[in-house]
Amino acid sequence: MEAEIVNRVANSGLVTLDLEEYYHPGERVVYDLNDNLYMGLILKEKDFRAFLKEHDWSQYAGKNVAITCTEDAIVPTWAYMLLTLQLQPVANTVVFGNLTDLDEKLYYDAIARINPNDYRDVRVVVKGCSKVPVPTAAYVEITRVLRPVVQSLLFGEPCSTVPLYKRPKG
Repeated sequence: MEAEIVNRVANSGLVTLDLEEYYHPGERVVYDLNDNLYMGLILKEKDFRAFLKEHDWSQYAGKNVAITCTEDAIVPTWAYMLLTLQLQPVANTVVFGNLTDLDEKLYYDAIARINPNDYRDVRVVVKGCSKVPVPTAAYVEITRVLRPVVQSLLFGEPCSTVPLYKRPKG
């Protein structure tokens, strides 16, 4: 007589949260103020304001933009603010920093839309493998968001998890 095969993973009551599902598929680009510097050293306000008026900002429509300056130059804070004012109406999102900072911001925004109460008293596995890049910061953020409500938090795959947190009884 053959014993029935039991899928213990399916019967475990674990809920898998896959951060890959929160990946924003939009194009990521860097706007480097380096191209607006006079002699590679300083940003001239008059020239920069003229550039802002003439530049075709529609090329950033729907894109995710990281703004930075890769040169060791004198760039006043207001320049980043003016650049953001031009990009924000057309771009999906704008951040100061590099592409890593941009990915982290996109994940923070996505995780902020998660209702933690959907995971109240649940045993949650945060999936560890993905086909898209998931920054470590996203794993830290989801842990911060879920810890107050979950029964337990694990990392990995339902068939092979690393226990992270279990709410104390009582």
